[in-house]
Amino acid sequence: MSGLFPGFLTKTIRASGATIHLVTAGEGPPVLLLHGYPETHAMWHKVAPALARKFTVVCADLRGYGDSSKPKGLPDHSNYSKRAMAQDMVEVMAKLGHASFHLVGHDRGGRVAHRLARDHRPIVRSITVLDISPTLKMYESTDMAFASAYYHWFFLTQPAPLPEKLLAGQVPAYILGRLGRGRGKSGLQHFAPAARREYVRAFSNPRCIHATCEDYRAAASIDLLHDRHDRRRKLRMPLLALWGRRGVIGSQFDCLADWREVALDVTGRALDCGHFLAEERPEQTRRAIEGFIARHETAPR
Repeated sequence: MSGLFPGFLTKTIRASGATIHLVTAGEGPPVLLLHGYPETHAMWHKVAPALARKFTVVCADLRGYGDSSKPKGLPDHSNYSKRAMAQDMVEVMAKLGHASFHLVGHDRGGRVAHRLARDHRPIVRSITVLDISPTLKMYESTDMAFASAYYHWFFLTQPAPLPEKLLAGQVPAYILGRLGRGRGKSGLQHFAPAARREYVRAFSNPRCIHATCEDYRAAASIDLLHDRHDRRRKLRMPLLALWGRRGVIGSQFDCLADWREVALDVTGRALDCGHFLAEERPEQTRRAIEGFIARHETAPR
């Protein structure tokens, strides 16, 4: 892992609900980067070192992923709600000395970032989401095309232990290749071998597979309750939405319009890639994030 993040410090920080593993480096305004599924903080290895030239960068493993702790899911999935996962990150950043920060999330990390921005508005200076529309919007817009493209959303929510057993030995290579919009090795071409080894190592742990299924089960249950409760309260901090033109979000959703339903100050654009922006188009992704944060490096709203 040290080869993926040269000069970064590795830390393990105990929050009230989980122990979180992270790497951090740099000086300047703090930026928290949150990864997606089926990955770990390693997904930022092409972006984070360059960002750390201007910012204090923190790349954390979400609860249940990578080397963060993996508690058994509760019957109501509440310990994998995005509210609980966001609380982990608020506590971690506070222990690192960051009272407020910029927030960037891809995929599942974007959903945690969305909830963190809702629940902890005063400490979020800006939020960037990569290749997602809001969870509630996506579920309420489900049709045959979306269900076929993202069928894993509905498979992973099935009661334990069926998904866990069927996924053993299949994650992450199958998911990375399928969502990478290629077949076999061609679908993995954008993922550095060292990063792929890290993802395989993480998901070789059955507890990781269970925890990540719980993440999806929470998204289809308790997270929707939280989102519906907040439907009329729009975010006020600046929000940047980036998505892949050749991915499901780009082809089946109006990403900017979807985010403008939940936030007041929304900008964004598509990049010429699929779902995994930070690995398929790292330089474009980094420039977009860096420019957005620089424009909005002011006191939190």
